[in-house]
Amino acid sequence: MTAHDFRVLHQRLRDGTAGPAGDGRCGALRHLTPERVAAAVAEVRLGRSVSLAAPIETVPGPDDPEPAVHRMTGPSPGDLGSDGLHFATDRFAMNVHGDADSHLDALCHVVFDGELYGGVPASTVTAEGARALSVDVVRDGIVGRGVLLDVPRLRGVPWLEPGDHVTSDDLTAAETAQGVRVGPGDLLFVRTGHRRRRAALGPWNSAEARAGLHPTAMGFLAEREVTVLGGDGNNDTAPSAVADIAFPVHVLAVQAMGIHLMDYLGFEDLVPVCARAGRWSFLCVVAPLRLTGATGSPVNPIAVL
Repeated sequence: MTAHDFRVLHQRLRDGTAGPAGDGRCGALRHLTPERVAAAVAEVRLGRSVSLAAPIETVPGPDDPEPAVHRMTGPSPGDLGSDGLHFATDRFAMNVHGDADSHLDALCHVVFDGELYGGVPASTVTAEGARALSVDVVRDGIVGRGVLLDVPRLRGVPWLEPGDHVTSDDLTAAETAQGVRVGPGDLLFVRTGHRRRRAALGPWNSAEARAGLHPTAMGFLAEREVTVLGGDGNNDTAPSAVADIAFPVHVLAVQAMGIHLMDYLGFEDLVPVCARAGRWSFLCVVAPLRLTGATGSPVNPIAVL
């Protein structure tokens, strides 16, 4: 895809998905109405909850050179051998964005041509944090109907190889094969098999090679009025499908359409549950941390079937 064609697509999606004036700059969350949240509760039939997050990495690897740091701060060695009350305590430090840990991208995360989503100037992101469109936009969480589309299952393979693209046709075909349809306000989860490949073959430098969505697939999300996109990889393919733009799906989803992204989720526990139940939709609860001015948050989405 040429850079010119990408900018044409960017402008079309930006113009076609712009919210009404005074929408609070909540982006595509405007599609997730109270009525749709209430309807999503009807997805719960088994009373079974499944995490969509991967365990946080603490060991350096080719896809995670600066992993989270987990340090025990208590009890002290002397406490362990003494009577009375003591507490086990610890501390975590981690990068929010990376190529291993599950996280949510806030609407201030992507700057393109000097602007954030909705034409907000990039200058609103300062050394002290983001003054607009931070993760605080979703401080009350995101609750709605989740839909998982399993593209490797559709193609009859365990995973998509790095560099492969998920197209709009793939998404439509997966809907048909799985007997589900993505609709307005849905949280769309697209499985590429990234986590399964990583578990089977070991981690690799996924910054340079990974499966993801083709930029034109974002037209599917715009047409269906999807509110959140989550993937088991970065959502973007590497190498990029667009010359000189490394993360075209991030630009289109976050900056043009106002869709919150979740990267590097884990679907391997959910897939067999959905397969046994014979359905691929569920209630989904996403609760980011309340990090003032942050560009994203570690996240542990929960599917409830």
